[in-house]
Amino acid sequence: MEEDEEEDYMSDLFIKQDVRPGLPMVRRVKEAIQKEEKQKEANEKNRQKSIKEEEKERRDLVLKSALGNENKGFALLQKMGYKSGQALGKSGEGIVEPIPLNIKTGRSGLGHEELKKRKAEEKLENYRQKLHMKKQANEQAADQFRVRFKTKQEERKMEGDLRKSQRACQQLDMQKDIDVPKETWYWLEPEEEDKKDEEDKEDECTGSDLSVSEKLHILTAYLREEHFYCIWCGTTYEDSEDLSSNCPGDSAADHD
Repeated sequence: MEEDEEEDYMSDLFIKQDVRPGLPMVRRVKEAIQKEEKQKEANEKNRQKSIKEEEKERRDLVLKSALGNENKGFALLQKMGYKSGQALGKSGEGIVEPIPLNIKTGRSGLGHEELKKRKAEEKLENYRQKLHMKKQANEQAADQFRVRFKTKQEERKMEGDLRKSQRACQQLDMQKDIDVPKETWYWLEPEEEDKKDEEDKEDECTGSDLSVSEKLHILTAYLREEHFYCIWCGTTYEDSEDLSSNCPGDSAADHD
């Protein structure tokens, strides 16, 4: 068969060829990567090492090798009975390996590393203090919120008890034909009973210089003395003895 004869496309040789799409491209990429890696290895071998690198290699080589008889210090130790691999000291409690050599390669001063370490510790301590202060501030703010909320709730309860006392005082006074209250604030104002706005009610309750708690204390004492009535029991007792015997006390806390 002549060399310039065309290939037989029905032959086994042609059929066995790998004709998967994209395969030549994958082969070329792999070959390029391998070629690049070989080039890097060659460059690394041919690269001239710096003075520092050469010094480090020589130093590592010397430190890895054991001391021999040519070392004067080691020779003196051997004359005194020391054997290679034996710990120092009379009873063999000392070190076996030489003290490690720490080479300083940077250009900073001798105390620079200690200074950096101290600054890092100070920075960490400051960060911890800030976290602690922030935690304390959050806890304090939460406590203040709880106190304000509790105080507000107590104030609202006292305002409700005061209105209840004013209403009861007005009814009991009228039952005894008392047309004018002992103090103007002992009774509810006529228009106040129809008001639904809480702010207007607060303004009505604080018409005098007395606080809500002071008014409540004075008015409940008047109801107990004049009418033998307790707003928290909701009961009118027969006399002062009956009141003192059956009523738990003269405050809301006594009735909890």
